[in-house]
Amino acid sequence: MEIPFLRDHARHSTPVRDPVWKDIPLTPELQDIVRSEPFLRLYRIRQLGPTELVYPGATHTRAAHSLGVYNLALRMLHKMSDQETDFAVSETSCRSFLIAALLHDLGHFPYTHSLKELPLEDHEALTARAILQEPLYTLIKRFGASPETAAAIVDHSIHPDDTDTEVHFFRKLLSGVLDPDKLDYLNRDALYCGVPYGMQDTDFVLSKVQFDKRYGIAIDSSAIMSIENILFSKYLMYRSVYWHRQVRIATAMMKKALWHGLSNKSIAGEDLYRLDDSGLFSFMNTVGGIPFSIAEKVRNRRFYKILGEFKFESSEQGMGALEDLHARTEAETAAAEYLSRLTGTPIASEDVLIDIPERISFESDLHILDENCSFSASTTVFNPAIVGNFTRSLRMARLAINPDAFDAMGGRFPEPENLARCIGVGYTK
Repeated sequence: MEIPFLRDHARHSTPVRDPVWKDIPLTPELQDIVRSEPFLRLYRIRQLGPTELVYPGATHTRAAHSLGVYNLALRMLHKMSDQETDFAVSETSCRSFLIAALLHDLGHFPYTHSLKELPLEDHEALTARAILQEPLYTLIKRFGASPETAAAIVDHSIHPDDTDTEVHFFRKLLSGVLDPDKLDYLNRDALYCGVPYGMQDTDFVLSKVQFDKRYGIAIDSSAIMSIENILFSKYLMYRSVYWHRQVRIATAMMKKALWHGLSNKSIAGEDLYRLDDSGLFSFMNTVGGIPFSIAEKVRNRRFYKILGEFKFESSEQGMGALEDLHARTEAETAAAEYLSRLTGTPIASEDVLIDIPERISFESDLHILDENCSFSASTTVFNPAIVGNFTRSLRMARLAINPDAFDAMGGRFPEPENLARCIGVGYTK
């Protein structure tokens, strides 16, 4: 499938230097987009939120990640242009795919990935809204892309015409086990955190990609090991970085602060959507009260102290109930009352934090061409049982308390089984 504009794209581009991908080519039109205020805000948002408080090198931004995703999307188009396929896509849709890749994180605000439970708009919807507004709308048109198509590729709640197969095709490219988003963040996060687990053999992976109208991306069995590496790398990065116990506590503290403000209406969603990292803490200062107190502890690295850790089993009735934010708030109140009685120290509900990691999957529906089956049904060792064990080993429920309350308890800490009982969950050693 020949994609003619790629030749001119390369000829008229200026490279942006990047520590992960070296040179990232940007045309003058794309340079105007990355200089626009909506994109510049991404330079002021850390990719991994509070992770830099645990891994000091993790200071990379959503802007750098977005450029990396665009670069990999461009490489995918070059690969597709070199292949013989039984379908064609328009130049406008290809350009729109590049825009979707470049701007896919535009709707992010600080800590977004940790706030999915809160009554806030999805970041994909916020991204689509920004793409369809000025100044980006005109800048995207100037690049020769369709803002409407780019928005639909990012935001799956936008329902394109059933005959618009190109949007569905590019959605599969942008979101999947081999998507440019995942290939960039695994490599980039590993590099900046100083851990080896996320590094991928990206050149080999892309060389094995086959573009398919039905499946989007498919591979043959010779690349199964590369997919296994991606999935296992994702697991290791969650275990060592994304769900590091201190990172979990810091993000849960920010969630608790915002949930408190949203519940008493001192904070509205619209207050958050355009903020950057420093803006979030400045805003919390104006809110004051409990939300500011908790947020200030995060900024000063005074994390809540962990009193108990429990294996999370969603099938266990009490544990499963805690996936609901309201039930979790009630359990925090019950825990505060129990700890107050036990120690004789006044402990308020805002001093107690229960962190429940969200559901996550390490499964893949990637199609294996020569075996004519999905990845999980192929010759891989990553069968559903193994993948399920990955998730179960990672999900730990934690109960933590305000460091001031922790010190006031004077070492009078409850037994783990009693702590579990007070919040209504089972306990196994």
